[in-house]
Amino acid sequence: MSDIQKAVQEKYGALASAVNEKTATASVGCCGSTARTAGDTSCGCGDPITSNLYSDAERDALPETAVRASLGCGNPTALIDLQPGQTVLDLGSGGGIDVLLSAKRVGPTGKAYGLDMTDEMLALARENQRKAGATNVEFLKGTIENIPLPADSVDVIISNCVINLSSDKDAVLREAFRVLKPGGRVAVSDVVVRGEVPEDVRKNMELWVGCIAGALQETDYLAKLRAAGFADVDVDSWRVYDVEDARAFLAEAGLDVDAIAPLVKDKFASAFIRARKPETGSCCGPDCCK
Repeated sequence: MSDIQKAVQEKYGALASAVNEKTATASVGCCGSTARTAGDTSCGCGDPITSNLYSDAERDALPETAVRASLGCGNPTALIDLQPGQTVLDLGSGGGIDVLLSAKRVGPTGKAYGLDMTDEMLALARENQRKAGATNVEFLKGTIENIPLPADSVDVIISNCVINLSSDKDAVLREAFRVLKPGGRVAVSDVVVRGEVPEDVRKNMELWVGCIAGALQETDYLAKLRAAGFADVDVDSWRVYDVEDARAFLAEAGLDVDAIAPLVKDKFASAFIRARKPETGSCCGPDCCK
């Protein structure tokens, strides 16, 4: 396991434990130093990245612990038209919020998988599954770079602010391509970069865990999707962060906020990323056209 994976696992494990114990926690995931208490169901702590992503109806229909454990940067279930009977896989499923929402939409004839590498998060997600009474859900332990499912087995892959945490995004996208059925789709939320970013930000481990430093340039995201074999790729930046937002996610990193914040103004954004695995018979992989 890489140092980045260990850091991510520790931070998200701490969040899951805090949610389970109904205690306050800080400096976990995208929420930076914003304290989260047992009664906080705002799904984002007022954080500029993680707040106001789900409707009241969606939150009210889920266990409170699933909502409190959500640290995404979008709502991937709103990106795609899920159909009854489909199989959905959530990469980095955390407390299970997007898995449970997907399970409702694919219905009893469908299946929703969640994949996570953190034991505490998996335990929390399975408890949330029990509370929700979701019988068409399964949570798997593993990494998003090595998905424990067979090839051509999934209709839709979703993910919520997790791919940017991987130090090997090419491996993640190759695995996503492998497990998707021909014609299958990717619909993920992620943080992207729009321009040059100071090296201090890239190197800071706390920002990897907080969804920022590992983010790809928009153009690099498109290129990596195409290199993995995907077609119809699209990156749509929908929430761009200003200087004050930058202060929120730089303050706990030990950086000179006044010096760095203007340099990252409008450089980071939450984005919707979509792609499709070509149908059988077309050139559908990084090596098939050689």
